Amino acid sequence: MTEKKISKIEFAPGAFDSFEGTQEELDALMAEITSMFENKTPEEILSMSQTVDIDDLIDEDPDVAFAVLKALNDEDGQGRKLQ
Repeated sequence: MTEKKISKIEFAPGAFDSFEGTQEELDALMAEITSMFENKTPEEILSMSQTVDIDDLIDEDPDVAFAVLKALNDEDGQGRKLQ
């Protein structure tokens, strides 16, 4: 019998640097995100995901698109690997 591998939820340093709200609101947001994904396998999380077409996002909401692109680039310009 194989064991079910459960994902660990970690927030990267700076993940909420652009969050505008109170500490209580941030705590509630983090708790909501954690509850969405806790006790789920990577396969279960993948099944919850949606593909995002960056070109469509640029047309629909350029500010969000550029924030996503900025978040995916690290300081040396090599990009980050999503896990």
